[in-house]
Amino acid sequence: MGAGTVQKDDGGGRRRRRRGSARPMAEINVTPFVDVMLVLLIIFMVAAPLLTVGVPVELPKTAAGALPVDQEEPLTVTITAEGSIQIQTTETPRDQLITRLRGIAAERESDRVFLRADGAVPYLQVMQVMGALNAGGFSNIGLVTDIGGPALDGSDQ
Repeated sequence: MGAGTVQKDDGGGRRRRRRGSARPMAEINVTPFVDVMLVLLIIFMVAAPLLTVGVPVELPKTAAGALPVDQEEPLTVTITAEGSIQIQTTETPRDQLITRLRGIAAERESDRVFLRADGAVPYLQVMQVMGALNAGGFSNIGLVTDIGGPALDGSDQ
């Protein structure tokens, strides 16, 4: 009588694989999503400054700060050095200015308009256009200038 060893038989000598290692992963990989979002953010950061109105004028410099921005795209009226008037980028004859402004005011929620005038334009012409803006339905008029001009106290900002 001796001691013997018992061997287990699993039915053919094959090894069984654990079922847990073949299951699909239950975690979401967010790395590609973050990569795409960062690329889109960079694209919009580069493209946003290019969407502003591009009529070249030499704005006067003042010590005034920037105005707060609305949700709606701001309406911009520009008086060039030659005296022509442009709504956004479309040149508008003086005799049709009030009519076009009334049509635009009827479609917009805000009565805010930005007036850009070249520094060489006489004050009379700027005031005439401001009167036309008011008659066209825009009572909230912001004058656009460049920052960094002299202040009334004699200091440069």
